[in-house]
Amino acid sequence: MKKIIITLILLTLAFLAYQKTYLNTDKAVQKSRPIANVVVAKAEIQAIRDEVEALGTTKANESITVTPKVTEVVTQIHFDDGDVVEKERLLVQLQDSEQVARVTAAKVRVSEHRRELDRIRALVTSQTIAELERDRLQTLIDTAKAELAQASSALKDRAIKAPFQGRLGLRQISVGSLVSPGTVITTLDDISVIKLDFSIPERFLTSLAIGKNVEATAMAFPDQLFNGKVISIDSRVNPVTRAVIVRAEIPNSKHRLLPGMLMKVKLIKESRDALILPESAIIPTQDRHYVYLIDGDNQVVKKQVQLGLRKRGWVEVLDGVVAGEQVVIRGILKVRPGDKVKVQFSENFSFLENAKAGPTV
Repeated sequence: MKKIIITLILLTLAFLAYQKTYLNTDKAVQKSRPIANVVVAKAEIQAIRDEVEALGTTKANESITVTPKVTEVVTQIHFDDGDVVEKERLLVQLQDSEQVARVTAAKVRVSEHRRELDRIRALVTSQTIAELERDRLQTLIDTAKAELAQASSALKDRAIKAPFQGRLGLRQISVGSLVSPGTVITTLDDISVIKLDFSIPERFLTSLAIGKNVEATAMAFPDQLFNGKVISIDSRVNPVTRAVIVRAEIPNSKHRLLPGMLMKVKLIKESRDALILPESAIIPTQDRHYVYLIDGDNQVVKKQVQLGLRKRGWVEVLDGVVAGEQVVIRGILKVRPGDKVKVQFSENFSFLENAKAGPTV
């Protein structure tokens, strides 16, 4: 019995000695652990946007295919491919000698009947000539005027002019060509303003309104942003795609955009101020999200946060962090809550630039 008691006492003493040695070693390891360097960023209030992204096709503000109204031979061409022309600029002259002669003859008849009417006017007053003769001459004048208008219209049809200011396309005819209604001479587009049509899902109908801002980019100009406004919304929803056509207007004073181009469009639904953080600061744990804050003593504090809108590079924080607090964005895996750290501020503010661009819904 004494041997058993002595053995138990020795084992207890040995265990206590081992535990004391282990704790001292662990404390020494903790004391020797270096202070980690972390990169932090300050939570800031920035303007963010709710957006809808879509693809759109450009159209000219005004666009026509230039064709003649009559069948005739081309005598003169007054434009080159791609010319920018003013309204009423003469583009093509057709054979018009016959129409010029008809106009001249009609003018002569009108003048002759007027002179005859002026001569008999006094005689009608003195009842030397019956009023019937005066009425006959007035009818002849009216008929001659109608013939003059008809001849002038036919003459005008032989001079093909630009109905509005714009840029011409490629010339499709030559001098001496016999053209007729439907013959394509060229195209004319007013591209000082570009119309951009794009489809928006019907679930966004409540946020659509005339005057909403849009931003668009084209593959031809990837570094340039084109701004415009919504000018009209189609009155019907496509039953197949469940989308509505929205039309925006984009100024195009430099004529860089052309009809038929594909553009990526962002329709800005609304803008507001929000607290944002870099996406790298978020620590997901099941259905919750946390961040590591740095307090006044440079110690790590774990804080649960509620998130709002997200976009690549940044996230909106609805609750858990206030503006100005320092949040760890790099070095999260090297630290634990309660650790002291060395703080280095981030020099990369790209998430702030992304914030100005706004989230995409």
